[in-house]
Amino acid sequence: MNKTKVIEKVVQKTEVSKSEVEKVVSSFLETIKSALKDKQIVRLVGFGTFSSNERKARIGRNPQTGEEVKIPSCHHPKFKPGKEFKEYLN
Repeated sequence: MNKTKVIEKVVQKTEVSKSEVEKVVSSFLETIKSALKDKQIVRLVGFGTFSSNERKARIGRNPQTGEEVKIPSCHHPKFKPGKEFKEYLN
């Protein structure tokens, strides 16, 4: 399911206009991305926790040539589902 389909489902369930739902969903996603960029944790009780982890710099190998390559440190997003969400899926 993509963002457009999520918006359509929310419109059907809430009977709110598509443009309003689109603004809310986009704003929600931007808020989460902004918080993660600022190294904050976003907890949605019953759904899950979004966080950002740092991968340390390391040495890797080019699989084609076997040459060592320096991989810089970076941040990557992480999601841990909440208890209620896990139970819902089972």
